[in-house]
Amino acid sequence: MGFCFPSLSDFTNCTIFLLVSFLVSSITFTSTEAYDPLDPTGNITINWDIKDWTADGYLAMVTLYNYQQYRHIQAPGWSVGWTWAKKEVIWDAKGGQTTEQGDCSKYKGSIPHCCKKDPTVVDFLPGAPYNQQVANCCKGGVISSWAQDPANAVSSFQLSVGAAGTTNKTVRLPKNFTLKAPGPGYTCGPAKIVKPTKFVSPDGRRVTQAMMTWIVTCTYSQFLAQKTPTCCVSLSSFYNTKIVQCPRCTCGCQDNNTNPRSCVDPNSPHLASVVSRPTKSNYAPLVQCTSHMCPVRIHWHVKLNYKEYWRVKVTITNFNYRMNYTQWNTVVQHPNFDNLTQIFSFNYKPLTPYESINDTALLYGVKYYNDLLMQAGPLGNVQSELLFRKDKSTFTFEKGWAFPRRVYFNGDNCVMPPPDAYPYLPNSSSGLHVSLITLLTSLFSSLAFFFAYI
Repeated sequence: MGFCFPSLSDFTNCTIFLLVSFLVSSITFTSTEAYDPLDPTGNITINWDIKDWTADGYLAMVTLYNYQQYRHIQAPGWSVGWTWAKKEVIWDAKGGQTTEQGDCSKYKGSIPHCCKKDPTVVDFLPGAPYNQQVANCCKGGVISSWAQDPANAVSSFQLSVGAAGTTNKTVRLPKNFTLKAPGPGYTCGPAKIVKPTKFVSPDGRRVTQAMMTWIVTCTYSQFLAQKTPTCCVSLSSFYNTKIVQCPRCTCGCQDNNTNPRSCVDPNSPHLASVVSRPTKSNYAPLVQCTSHMCPVRIHWHVKLNYKEYWRVKVTITNFNYRMNYTQWNTVVQHPNFDNLTQIFSFNYKPLTPYESINDTALLYGVKYYNDLLMQAGPLGNVQSELLFRKDKSTFTFEKGWAFPRRVYFNGDNCVMPPPDAYPYLPNSSSGLHVSLITLLTSLFSSLAFFFAYI
């Protein structure tokens, strides 16, 4: 295309074109943020199975399946909401409870568990009465990711719904489903009727099925979940003394003027009192004062180079004084993971969203050893070393090849330093060039000094 700028009008038109292009690209970026290239099919699916009909409604088992490979739901857990299509009420709930009862004043005798038009259900905490439990309930709303712990990637509760239809033709599907885990970030689609779920008896000898089943699919967007990033990456190597820190103000900036409590000085004599001070939400981050202000930092250090192998040290540091990360995980994308030989003190599972390409690793703690990343402080870090076998056709230390392409922590994309800031491999030819110049300069200086005194 003929580019700018033969005339003032052309300059104006080109400026407008560039501005519109920028706005369109920004909108496009925002709308596609929910798509995760490392987990393209990841979602949370809500199954609503009608198990039986009652006099004025039905008995339903509602199950949340976390099909996300590495994004789990941590404390204080999930909450699910919806809007009834008619004037339904919840007579009883097991395995969970609604957060509000609503106005049930028109009922006498038997009072419903919830009369709200738009109820919200949360999981029971561990230790709930046995007669109020159902399978896969009562974990405080905590759900593991599918790749890390599939047995605990499910959560269920049971509802007895009244003032509803009592046949497949008269039941109306709820609408406007919401999922918080624990905050915003998930967008749920409309309920969709599917083939009834089949249930196999414990002895495997009998199969029953639901009277009716519908599902709701919820997808995650980091853009909707929080306004700022939650983690960052720093880099270093044995072949360069430069340590590339997380970019400044990655997750926010220190605001000593208007909000002096935006972070905590780890050397403050009042540290303990500040950290233990009650707040409206004890899950709101209270971070250590750093240049990047991120709750979590992942450091990738290229440690050693052998003839056939090379070694990396990974350190994950928690700068958040209010959060212990249980069942933490980090996802790293690097082309040499197809030749990972050994990993120390972390669990490893390959992620292959595109099957033939094995360049993505799920790393997480060893149970009862380091699966808990403690709050900020002396114990607020976990670390491991990875040993890779060199592939002679691709291996190099040049142009930042030894550093990861993407890094996630607990499902959120971490901010990488800009590529031009990566530790560079010293250029041997440049070094030789400088040495020759230095040698020649010294030689000519010596000759000049020699001839001056002949």
